[in-house]
Amino acid sequence: MNKAKKYFNISEAMNISFFSYAKFSVKKQTFFAKRLSFLIRAGVPMLESIHVIRKQTKSRSEINVFEKVISDVSNGQSLATSLGRFKGVFGNFAINIIRAGETSGTLVQNLSYLADELKKKELLRKKILGALLYPIIVTIATFGITGLLIVYIFPKILPIFKSLNAELPLSTKILIFVSDVIRNHGVTIFIVLVVSFIIFSLIVKYVPKAKFLLDGIVLRLPIAGKIAKNYNLTNTTRTLGLLLKSGMSLSGALITTADTTENTQYKKVFNDISYNVMKGKNMSEIINISPILFPDMMGHMVAIGERSGNLSNTLIYLSEYYENEFDELTKNLSSSIEPVLMIVMGVLVGFVAVSVITPIYEITNSLNR
Repeated sequence: MNKAKKYFNISEAMNISFFSYAKFSVKKQTFFAKRLSFLIRAGVPMLESIHVIRKQTKSRSEINVFEKVISDVSNGQSLATSLGRFKGVFGNFAINIIRAGETSGTLVQNLSYLADELKKKELLRKKILGALLYPIIVTIATFGITGLLIVYIFPKILPIFKSLNAELPLSTKILIFVSDVIRNHGVTIFIVLVVSFIIFSLIVKYVPKAKFLLDGIVLRLPIAGKIAKNYNLTNTTRTLGLLLKSGMSLSGALITTADTTENTQYKKVFNDISYNVMKGKNMSEIINISPILFPDMMGHMVAIGERSGNLSNTLIYLSEYYENEFDELTKNLSSSIEPVLMIVMGVLVGFVAVSVITPIYEITNSLNR
């Protein structure tokens, strides 16, 4: 009997471990929260609502997760506890929002908050990708055209220069050197760059200090730093505001906010704020100590929210303010970078053109003389 029970526990643990890797996209997470909120609001019991959502799911891994959730809820577990067993389904923020809703009896409202928050986070991510798309395309086109001229076009003209034994300009000599290096060692250079990128990515991923340092550098960059700062402020203030509105304590909400933040600089400071809040300090005091991460206005607004007892609404207002700032920055990003990219593209292509045309012009003049 004990062996059978032990086997069952091991088997269940293996299932949970397997299902914990079932990834739900942001779109599917939003659909789940919105549909569950709608069904419960319509008077459908939660267990039956999850059954309905499970029937509408086609992915086998997602069906397995929902079946396990249905089993847990049927056995008396809370929805948040069951979802907490599957790390790939929802993060700490979503689970805490759901848990707070179940505790306070505002699950329907909290699920709506969750769906809106997930949707806004996805929109922010798409705005960043959209803003970076044009500069990336122009950069690839610039280096692509330059590489084509250096590797394929220029070598076909080079024998003419060598046959005439003419003195070549410095720019042409530099171009010949670059062309020879790329044609003779291009594959090696490419492999080295790819391996270096992989090593760098692994270091950033698995060495906390390296990730912390990189996040700090990004926040201090001229244009990208301001965008990254507004992006993080939008997410953290909204997350913290919603958690407080759902009934969580400030210290607990700060820890959850830190867990859901990707930037390790903000993760550390929110953990520090939580520690100091538990010691009796005000949140605004710690925010004012970190001017690089938090603008002055945020410290003042948080202090007002603390004094008025309306901190959650203050934080949500700040999230909307920083989201508007983020929107303006991303809209102007392309127009700000475009002149720089055009100059770089013009310099590169112009350098290649001058390096090719100048010796031809000099050789033509010498032949005419």
